[in-house]
This record gives sequence, C-alpha cells and structure tokens, in this order.
Amino acid sequence: MLWFFRDPEREIAPGRVISPADGVVQSIMPWKDGRTRVAIFMSPLNVHVNRAPLAGTVTSVEHIPGGFVPAFNKESENNERVVWHFDTELGDIEMIQIAGAVARRIVPYIPQGTKVEQGERIGLIRFGSRVDIYLPEGVEVDVEVGQKTTAGVTRIDRD
Repeated sequence: MLWFFRDPEREIAPGRVISPADGVVQSIMPWKDGRTRVAIFMSPLNVHVNRAPLAGTVTSVEHIPGGFVPAFNKESENNERVVWHFDTELGDIEMIQIAGAVARRIVPYIPQGTKVEQGERIGLIRFGSRVDIYLPEGVEVDVEVGQKTTAGVTRIDRD
C-alpha cells in the first residue's frame, strides 16, 4: 500500500505546460472547439499525485459522479471524475482526473480560488486511472502516444 501512495519530491522542469501525471500518453486528440486533448494513463505502478500543469488560479474544481470502468477504455469518459479549470497565461486550461476500475477515489488537495505554482501538488487519484489535459488552440503538443510522462517534469507543449 505504501508504494501506491508514495509522493517523491520533484525538481520542476521548465516549460509552458508540464505533465500533470506520471504515466503513458494514451491518446492525443483534436477537439471540436480547437483544443487538443492529451490523455495520460496511470497504471497502479505510477505515482498517483497529480500536479498543476501551469501556474495560475484554480477557477473551478467539480466532482462528477460516474462509473468505474478501466481508465484505458473509451467508456471511461463516463467514469467518476474531477474537472479542474485553471486561469493561466495561456487562458483557461482544463484538466480532468478520471477514476479507473480500481481507483474509486479522487482526492483534490486544494479548493477553487487557490493560486498554484507550476508543478504544485493539486490532488491524488488512488490506484490506476487517467488524467486528461486540454491544450488551447494554437498550442502544439510535444509528446507522442506511448511516451512515458513524469508529473512536473515532462514538457507537454512545444514552443
């Protein structure tokens, strides 16, 4: 159990948008509104503490009840989740923590209105799960499907 709840210190890497989660890039999808979704799958072996992808202010933290299918499954779009919005230098950044089949609890660490630094710890998803980040139109992705990510370290965007 201690392995699942570890929370190592990290030296936060430079970059506009950094990974909010340890895991593997599962998909990169253009969204209808011009944003790009980067989905990061977190296995039970990954660190499950999530970090702020950019500095800014948390404008909303919304818990949405749902199911618990495996987080790598397309139907996981209807799983229990927490939707975050950050007001950042790039505008509104949306991040979604999605519970998986085993991960039945998402624990936000900070409330709406909190100012966060890039890479700051913002919450935890227990066991296997997924974190999606939506990059604004015009922000190019600099990761690939299958690439491993480290929260607070891996840069997600390209200059």
